[in-house]
Amino acid sequence: MGSFATASIPILAFFLLSSSHCLEKKTNKISKNQAMILPLRTQQLSPPLPLSRPSNKLFFHHNISLTVSLSVGTPPQNVSMVLDTGSELSWLLCNSSSDHSFHPLSSSSFSFVPCSSPTCQSYLPCDPSSRCQVSLSYADGSSSDGLLAADLFLLPAHKVAAFGCITTSFSSSASDPTAIGLLGMNQGPLSFITQTSIRRFSYCIPAAADAAGVLVLGDANLVFLPHLNYTPLFEISLPLPYFDRVAYSVQLEGIRVAGELLPIPKSVLVPDHTGAGQTIVDSGTQFTFLLGPAYSALKTEFLRRTKGLLKELGEPDFVYQGAFDACFLVPAWRSAPPDGIPSAALVLPGAEVVVGGERLLYRVAGERRGGDAIWCLTFGNADLVPIEAYVIGHHHQQDLWVEYDLDRGRVGFGPVRCELASQRISPGL
Repeated sequence: MGSFATASIPILAFFLLSSSHCLEKKTNKISKNQAMILPLRTQQLSPPLPLSRPSNKLFFHHNISLTVSLSVGTPPQNVSMVLDTGSELSWLLCNSSSDHSFHPLSSSSFSFVPCSSPTCQSYLPCDPSSRCQVSLSYADGSSSDGLLAADLFLLPAHKVAAFGCITTSFSSSASDPTAIGLLGMNQGPLSFITQTSIRRFSYCIPAAADAAGVLVLGDANLVFLPHLNYTPLFEISLPLPYFDRVAYSVQLEGIRVAGELLPIPKSVLVPDHTGAGQTIVDSGTQFTFLLGPAYSALKTEFLRRTKGLLKELGEPDFVYQGAFDACFLVPAWRSAPPDGIPSAALVLPGAEVVVGGERLLYRVAGERRGGDAIWCLTFGNADLVPIEAYVIGHHHQQDLWVEYDLDRGRVGFGPVRCELASQRISPGL
């Protein structure tokens, strides 16, 4: 089966329009005493399979994903899925001839969603066998095609949820060697949390690649959690062409470097008349992206403050992952950036996402210049991708407890050692 990638930022999500009638109401809300706690892991991605690249696909790379294990079907099949708060419809690779896939024929509770369903009649095309087709495309050039299906997901109570049963896929990026699907967690009608009526969930992403973090579905009421600073979800009532209304959108008010606010006009940080320029919290994107004017201001100030601490790479044609052009030479023997590098902070109403140390610079694997390694600033230029939004990626959410509270329309952030938090919740994670 072809590989798939994890940079969500969907540019095309065909046939997934809103429908309150897509499935019968077979599930109940997860209550506070039914919270489900799952291990969350960062996975290093493998090089992609040598697939041909469609001429209209964009190269946009990344090399880390977040994965969570769930049980699906009857009898249960354990599947590892990429956690993606930037995508809607979940999907699983379905290939009965491969061990690395979900096996629908082995599940007595599995079914394809028929063309007679209201969703298919209203929005989805049907194949010759009268089944609903699903086609997904993402900003990194990944694409997936298959059929709409439904099966039981083993939560505190069994939940029936629809997902894409994917038979063909393409990825221009690396692939996760363990994951066989994607768990769509945005606010769309076909997302996993909407279908299962989850109104609150949270996660904690460990900084170390080999450490376990945690995903909490529901309200676990964990007494040891840090104080969370909340920022409201940002909404626009009118439909605008470039505003994603089902994303977890917040309002970026400013950017600080070494505690000082950069001189970025407020007009640059708010969505324009087309909806372009929203700020999205996204677990499916690795790094953080800023629109051109904000990125230029941050890069200029960072270079000014690190002059003498960091040696610029000086290769204009070197752009890591197609969007990161602020790169530096650091002695290869160093396992971390030099001390004294200023932190950066994304300022939100009521909260800040502070980025410093190794979360601010990322070592590019396999790149050497003599005795030096290449490290790049982990803020990318969205204009180079291109995307029309600010995106706070999961690399900058490491060692933060991040809570999505849909009933109160807010997202909370609080610093915590995620590896220790997962151990306190369950030593077996």
